[in-house]
Amino acid sequence: MKSILFEDVLKEKFESLSVGQKKVALYLSQHLEEAAFLTAFHIGRKAEVSETTVIRLTYALGYEGYSDMQAKIQQHLLQSTAFSKTNSKSHLISSDDTDVFSSIIKKQIHILKKLLDHLDSELIWKTADTLIKADQVLIGGYRASYAAACWFSHSLSMLRGNVALCSPAGDFYEKFSSLTPQSVVIVFSLPRYARESLEMAQCAKERGVKLISVTDRLLSPVGRMSDITLTTEEEAETAPNSIASAISLMELIIQGIYILDQKRVLAHQQKLEELYSKKGIFIE
Repeated sequence: MKSILFEDVLKEKFESLSVGQKKVALYLSQHLEEAAFLTAFHIGRKAEVSETTVIRLTYALGYEGYSDMQAKIQQHLLQSTAFSKTNSKSHLISSDDTDVFSSIIKKQIHILKKLLDHLDSELIWKTADTLIKADQVLIGGYRASYAAACWFSHSLSMLRGNVALCSPAGDFYEKFSSLTPQSVVIVFSLPRYARESLEMAQCAKERGVKLISVTDRLLSPVGRMSDITLTTEEEAETAPNSIASAISLMELIIQGIYILDQKRVLAHQQKLEELYSKKGIFIE
């Protein structure tokens, strides 16, 4: 066999493997350093297959046996380590690039720490309860805020029904027509603040629909008119505006809904899984 990296061999042969062999291949790809020194029996136990399946995988990948495959794994790790050391030396001159990326990550950590320091658990529970009781939830976010709104819409739809996302084209007026006093509108408004977000918030207030905003500060244009204002970067000086903190905050809301309304959430998810399975939505 040609001297190619073990992971490349797995990738090339994966589709032709049996179901059991694929389980071993996935385990190996995720635990390569550990597998380099385990017996076929122990790998089989960890991958939840028989030792025989592990042995058969080695032949399916083109190796002469388990010992041969394990030697190639060890060689792969050595090559990867050597490349990493060589690559780090050759890029010493570009250490400023690493500093730039590190500083961005540190700023994100700074934002999340501020989010933790100012976390209002009571407000999180209140928001979760409000979304559980709503007959409909309409979500909107424009320009820089749209990605966060889209993520939350998908995540909330996994927990309950009657969740709608406004398109970037600005169709919220049409969607407002079916809302009731028991409905909730959620507006994501991160800098730079889009005019459409403000218009959507104003429309909610005019129609007497409860308004929840996800924004960077309490006194942002949308934040100061909301019934519930969830802030992501309050007092996070020098930090860049980012959807990372908004998504982290909304993950707390998702978890709160799951805890408070677990029975209905599980029933909803079961219906979804039945539909996914029937239609073959997912490949794995």
